[in-house]
Amino acid sequence: MVFYFPILGAVALATGLVVQKTLLRKRKINIKLFQSAEFLAITLALLPFVYFFWKIDAQAFELGNTLIFSLVIILSIAANLFTYYSMKWEKLNNLEPAKLLEPLFIILLAIIFSYLVSETLFERNIKIIIPALIASAAIIFSHIKKHHLHFNKYFIAAILGSFFFALELIITRLILDFYSPTTFYFLRCTTIFLISFIAFKPDFSKLNKKVKLQIFALGFLWAFYRVIIYYGFLKLGVIFTTLMIMLSPIFIYLFAWKFLKEKLSWRNIVAALVIVGCVLYAILG
Repeated sequence: MVFYFPILGAVALATGLVVQKTLLRKRKINIKLFQSAEFLAITLALLPFVYFFWKIDAQAFELGNTLIFSLVIILSIAANLFTYYSMKWEKLNNLEPAKLLEPLFIILLAIIFSYLVSETLFERNIKIIIPALIASAAIIFSHIKKHHLHFNKYFIAAILGSFFFALELIITRLILDFYSPTTFYFLRCTTIFLISFIAFKPDFSKLNKKVKLQIFALGFLWAFYRVIIYYGFLKLGVIFTTLMIMLSPIFIYLFAWKFLKEKLSWRNIVAALVIVGCVLYAILG
């Protein structure tokens, strides 16, 4: 049953990305206002669950672990700002290859950290690493088109956003054992919201009621997705969880075909088959 949770996370990620892209491109929201509103929404979404799933060990307050938590916050803020900036000003299709580098970054960083830090925290199971790398390559291959590869500042910003998100998740694993997944994400997002609120002084009145509801729904999706990611890291391992989450592009293809009437390319179909094959191999192998 544990294997099913990352699949639900993949669905949440696919849905969240579609909603986020729609808000940033069609609603023309200032990225600083959007970041503040999004993290407020996540904090509010998690608030009722914190009461039931609160857990934080004394080790979390040790100096080294506090510094790691601070680094997670810095990396997250940087990742979000780079990502919002790229999505705001560049065509989303052109950014897909850069955004889809995140799983590959996670896998490569996990391998490096398994040697530098701990094989216990970052598994080195070759039966998981190889299908994860193949699935990641398939995702990138399905989106790379020659006319999309414009290495302008927005594309570079998207690559940096993907890298910082990956590094943040890897760094998070160093201290995740001292929290419940819900507690950690709540503290992370509350801290980022407070920093964003102080730094950006957002005027939420500029958001109409419909946008506020959409951002609040997005907050629930991100909360659900990240809690599942953290839970997967603890129970299934970093690379295996990342492999399972790589099912999300398949759901994006299906959503685009069903609701946006977009045609599936042969690249999308081949990538989907490869990803499913890699996941099945990792589960059954």
